[in-house]
Amino acid sequence: MALARVRSLSIPLLVLVLVAACGLTQSTTSSSVGAGLGSFASPSAPPSVSFPLTLTDDAGRSVTLAAPPHRIVSLAPSNTEIVCALGACGALTGVTDFDDYPASVKKVAHVVVQAKVDAEKVVAAQPDLVLAAGNGLTSEAAIKQLTDLRLRVMTLYPKDLAGVYHDINLVGAALGVPGKAQSTVASMQARVKAVTDAVAAAAHPRTFYEVSVFEGTIYTAGKDSFLSSLITLAGGDPVAGDAQSGAIQLEDLIAADPELILLGDASYDPTLATHDKAVAAVRARSGWGQISAVRAGKVVPFTDDVVTTRPGPRIVDGLEALARAIHPELFGS
Repeated sequence: MALARVRSLSIPLLVLVLVAACGLTQSTTSSSVGAGLGSFASPSAPPSVSFPLTLTDDAGRSVTLAAPPHRIVSLAPSNTEIVCALGACGALTGVTDFDDYPASVKKVAHVVVQAKVDAEKVVAAQPDLVLAAGNGLTSEAAIKQLTDLRLRVMTLYPKDLAGVYHDINLVGAALGVPGKAQSTVASMQARVKAVTDAVAAAAHPRTFYEVSVFEGTIYTAGKDSFLSSLITLAGGDPVAGDAQSGAIQLEDLIAADPELILLGDASYDPTLATHDKAVAAVRARSGWGQISAVRAGKVVPFTDDVVTTRPGPRIVDGLEALARAIHPELFGS
């Protein structure tokens, strides 16, 4: 699990910019939804779509749907959560063995086991639409195999909050419920603004988020990563690792001298699950005792890692959890 989490969290991401390739494109054989589904913002004029419909996914591939899909396979937990947030949980016929929210998806057939896509199981699920994950989280080989089998595959890879909003709108268009997607995004944006307004005048402590310590290597939010941008929005000054891997050398961590350490791996490691255990464990690490956060006992078990690092509708829950951890004086512990 640690390797999968390190891989998923350290991918370099753009900060709060909507990637142009994520827009929708018009097809001469389908209706046009417009470039940028987030523009459906007029309450007096609810958005609408008509089919057949051609959409462009986050990998720049066109996907044409003759009708809203009634059977959906999701190859990533974040995709599953988007589908369910849009009221289509009942349409899911295949998910991953890591899917756990909402609870009902645990009963759906597993077509991805230990991060490996089982094409036979995907086919057996008879999907009208397959939602893959980009940047190698669903392998290109698996995506090609599924498309060669004439399945409609849409790849989602939100690179920032704007990308999450876009993908919710994209899936909303595919499902024929753009109004529901729009209202979901609007609610998320309002909650994000509440957080950023609250921390705007606060000091931003140097904040180190521990993703994992694996075989002696320390992993954190990569430079310009999604996680790093969330820490900034939550009122912290992120101590970032390598842009590609998220790894940080101990000497660089000591030099950065974080004022606050958030242990994201406490979500999975019971030895870090309480404040006293976390402080003792970190102080026992070679070299860590000289870091300001450790000296001051500002080491926080952060047990909301899943919602903070899963780029779906609950990402705002993660942002709010980060803000509470960084600024308990503003939000309460």
